[in-house]
Amino acid sequence: MSDILIKPARAVSGTFTVPGDKSISHRALILSAMAEGKSKISGLSDARDVASTRQCIEKLGIKISSLKGGIIAVAGKGKYGFREAKAPLDAGNSGSTIRLLSGVAAAQPFTTTITGDESLCRRPMRRIIEPLEQMGAHIESNGYKAPLVIRGGALRSIDYASTIASAQVKSCILLAGLYANGTTRVTEPSPSRDHTERMLESFGVKARFSQSGAGVQGPATLQACDVTIPGDLSSASFFLVMASLLADSEITIQQVSVNPTRMGIYDALSAMGAMIQASPAVILQGEPRADLSVRSSKLHAAALGGSMIPRIIDEIPVLAVAATQAQGVTTIRDAGELRLKESDRLAAICKNLSAMGANIRETKDGMIITGPTPLHGAEIDSYDDHRIAMAFAVAGLIASGETLIKNGTCTEISFPGFFGLLDRIRHD
Repeated sequence: MSDILIKPARAVSGTFTVPGDKSISHRALILSAMAEGKSKISGLSDARDVASTRQCIEKLGIKISSLKGGIIAVAGKGKYGFREAKAPLDAGNSGSTIRLLSGVAAAQPFTTTITGDESLCRRPMRRIIEPLEQMGAHIESNGYKAPLVIRGGALRSIDYASTIASAQVKSCILLAGLYANGTTRVTEPSPSRDHTERMLESFGVKARFSQSGAGVQGPATLQACDVTIPGDLSSASFFLVMASLLADSEITIQQVSVNPTRMGIYDALSAMGAMIQASPAVILQGEPRADLSVRSSKLHAAALGGSMIPRIIDEIPVLAVAATQAQGVTTIRDAGELRLKESDRLAAICKNLSAMGANIRETKDGMIITGPTPLHGAEIDSYDDHRIAMAFAVAGLIASGETLIKNGTCTEISFPGFFGLLDRIRHD
């Protein structure tokens, strides 16, 4: 990885797209592999995390090929068409990869080992190990962390009350539930992303879902289908914030996911006074998409917490940057989950923003930010965390002086073309 130097910008403008939604891309690959027949996927994310999912699936014996026009073809062999991998599966930095594929591996008639990079091997896996073992899987772990050794077999349906709102946990259990006899249900304390439930219907499986959770009836058979993936709203969020903060800016991001469980960034910025408009949504494979337009505005403080947090969990780093320029005191609470991401994001945000001159105080489960405060350039530690690197690229645009982001190219984990796109739309 290499460092990135960010210089202040006067404005950003333009009409453009962002890469395909990362969460939806993981699910499209996994469900296509589980389905019977060939599925074609358009708009698949080129993020390194999604490449990890593809490589793991290929090691399980599924043929995936690249066609013209960026289309990916997956030759699904049905739920039991996987073969035992010759070596451990490497999920890289991807929590979605290891957690979702664990739900599939738990039902296979062989043993699967899944590991990842140093960061992933520090992340909590008890949240999927316990429900999968309740369903009948046998899993060895390193103190409830990766690597995971999953001895698969026949599974039974369960009703599982998750203590956290996590689409990865919910999806892991639902995927395992497709192999079990009876109805598998997951309830959550607040709604999490519902991409798995929506996409299952396109593959011919009826999924029941509501504000409190989701369920599937097993055993179920998936049929191949074609999937068109919308732009990633989490990737778009960095551009929504920079256009809001830089004077005389106006951008339009085309065909972005506007799934209601992902629209927290839209709602949070709107509550802070941002001027964002969405075109009428079009729905494909159950997923709504629209063009988002935003122009610069004066922001004011907001209180962010409770059920909104699962809807903005990936966007809190860049929302914290926005809060430094908002009038008043912004509070972010109930976000302790951020300490368990690729880095301790709460600590990383507060340390880096403090280095740039922000008025910010870290709390146990969030932060308190008083604004507006001028930011100045500084040396920033990305902690090899893609969302920290991109959030502080935005901070560097509005700061005086130059900002050096250590290991800034870790953005390739989710958004390989981030800095190139930024260079195209900025005005100095």
